[in-house]
Amino acid sequence: MAQLQNARILMIATNGFEESELFEPRQALLDAGAEVTLASLDLQPITAESGGEKGRSITPDATVEQVDLEPFDALLLPGGVGNPDTLRTNAKVVEIVRAFMDSNRVVAAICHAPWLLAEADTVAGRRLTGWPSIRTDLANAGAEVIDEAVVQDGNLITSRKPGDIPAFNRAVIAALEDVTAPA
Repeated sequence: MAQLQNARILMIATNGFEESELFEPRQALLDAGAEVTLASLDLQPITAESGGEKGRSITPDATVEQVDLEPFDALLLPGGVGNPDTLRTNAKVVEIVRAFMDSNRVVAAICHAPWLLAEADTVAGRRLTGWPSIRTDLANAGAEVIDEAVVQDGNLITSRKPGDIPAFNRAVIAALEDVTAPA
């Protein structure tokens, strides 16, 4: 199993996140020894969607306004439809996404979450994937969109859907092993 004791990951989500796309990567990272902080728009519990129904809830650790980005090695963005659609209208969230991309830290986004990357104007010239209904948006923002389970372009890791989570988790953990390995 991967050893990520030195890795610190920031996840950002709000109501309407795809249940498996938050809980499964989060658990994989925790199991690998990483520290995971969940930030949201406020500290109220946020509720997932799964198969069009309400899913499990989770209470955020911090608000996006409270988060100090400096100690984090990676940003992980779960999908769902409502989650990234709401988050991309929040200037602080867009600023955080842009800051992680600009600092060349690992950024991982699945399903509809690459909408946030487009909103932050960080996909032009990059290779990535996402849920089929957002691919035109990504291409219009200048991305080269590829239909594969995982697309990695430097620090950026993207996946299409819940079925890609195992491959997505492996790619994220491998990238974090590279950046958090002791010197």
